[in-house]
Amino acid sequence: MGFLDRFFSKKASSISPLKWDMHNHILFGIDDGSKTIENSLIMANYFVDLGYSKIIATPHIMANYYENTPEIIGEKRNLLNAAFSSNGIPLEIDFAAEYYMDEYFLDRVKNREKLMTFDKEYVLVETSFLNKPIFFTELVFDLRTQGYSPVFAHPERYVYLQNNYEQVEKILETGIKFQINLLSLIGYYSPGAKKLAQWLIQNGHYSFLGTDAHSVNHLELNTEVLQSKLFNKIDFTKVINSNKV
Repeated sequence: MGFLDRFFSKKASSISPLKWDMHNHILFGIDDGSKTIENSLIMANYFVDLGYSKIIATPHIMANYYENTPEIIGEKRNLLNAAFSSNGIPLEIDFAAEYYMDEYFLDRVKNREKLMTFDKEYVLVETSFLNKPIFFTELVFDLRTQGYSPVFAHPERYVYLQNNYEQVEKILETGIKFQINLLSLIGYYSPGAKKLAQWLIQNGHYSFLGTDAHSVNHLELNTEVLQSKLFNKIDFTKVINSNKV
């Protein structure tokens, strides 16, 4: 029996209709996600048991905190991919990044530096949980002008958007796509995040669903998500990462 086997004596009670995950922190040792390759391998097996065939690793890039580069991220992806092969884990892994929308990122976009994308065009971005940057609209416009399709990570978690649906609709008007975190559907982060997630689902304001998995625990809780009433209200024909790999 291998060291991973004891974690998978039972299969997930439900299989996700999502085929690929476009937001997670499975790469070990480069942000606040997985700390070791062993944890990453356990996470990978949970992804497989949940029904995923592909994942996009999206480590944070944030000035003065997580100064990751394509080279750093790519090397970690290659190491983990080799470990998948040697452990017989049938999971495809690619990489992009979760860019924090600060002045550093604004400068990179203004200078037309090449950004890490998934599915060729999508760029995952996030903001402070408390405040929207004053250059948000300008930055989204610049990204779209350069041919990128920006994706707003977990908008339901931002306190400045909770109970401010008019602001949410103004952000949608910029052309950015929304990605909801699955754990928000069971109130994992806060009641406010769950409430906004419910409003987004009721109004069809979503294009992606992501695990945003930082740990094994996050993926374990997905079996609860799959059985939740809110999950069953999702129109999966609208979810880009449910209908192609």
